[in-house]
Amino acid sequence: MSYKIIGDSCLDLTDEMKQNPHYQMVPLTLQVDDIMVIDDETFDQLNFIKMVKASPGSTKTACPSPEAFKIAYTCAEDDIYVITLSSHLSGTYNSAVLGKKLYEEEYGKDQKNILVIDSESASSGELLLALYIRDMNAMGLDFAEISRRIVAIRDQQRTYFVIDSLEPLRKNGRLTGLQAFFATALNIKPVMGALHGVIIKLDQARGMNKGLARMCEIAVRDAGSTAEKRVVIAHCNAPKRAAFVRAELEKRGAYREIVMTETAGVATVYAGDGGVILAVG
Repeated sequence: MSYKIIGDSCLDLTDEMKQNPHYQMVPLTLQVDDIMVIDDETFDQLNFIKMVKASPGSTKTACPSPEAFKIAYTCAEDDIYVITLSSHLSGTYNSAVLGKKLYEEEYGKDQKNILVIDSESASSGELLLALYIRDMNAMGLDFAEISRRIVAIRDQQRTYFVIDSLEPLRKNGRLTGLQAFFATALNIKPVMGALHGVIIKLDQARGMNKGLARMCEIAVRDAGSTAEKRVVIAHCNAPKRAAFVRAELEKRGAYREIVMTETAGVATVYAGDGGVILAVG
């Protein structure tokens, strides 16, 4: 059976994957002051970072409409796997589910197979799921078996991140101004994670490299045996930091694969300039 992987624009594909017809994006819309930015192939990360830094207000994100997902489902492929941002962070999952309902009302439930997956993650966590779906299709597994396995993989994967500045979280209401001030003054870098899609603080360190190293220590500890694990590292305008994380992980274990990618618009909003997001599963 033919297949397609449809992601919202927080599925941070590699450059190679962007050219592969098996993948399709349904973009979110970003708003900085009065400027609207579509998070699609035209997204300019460096220009967007400058806009956000210059703005005193928060950057807003708007999820795609159910109709946009419904249109995406009218592709030629038989099996469709939809990967969305954590439902705790965005309404994209609900929009994708409603889009499926609209599609089935118009074309019937037997037209094609559609699985909508709440990644309970973002960015590298979404890409990790996409890579496993790709692999399982290459193995010749059917839709039902892939659906069963990918939910199990989602449930055991872990996501971590370290950001250079707490300002993006403060601007978007996820941190008080006082906390942001003290953390910045002391150069404290919190090591964050996701628990079933909810952002949690795991630890902290003074300085970015120490924060990234601590993130790697926690990831390796949580992973147990690393031999069969895949790692995705997403960075926001920070290739050297991503390379540092890769080297730290390789010092601590042997992995099935380490994939590196760059953030598009949504992850750039929350990770901010210099942020690094890590997913292991």
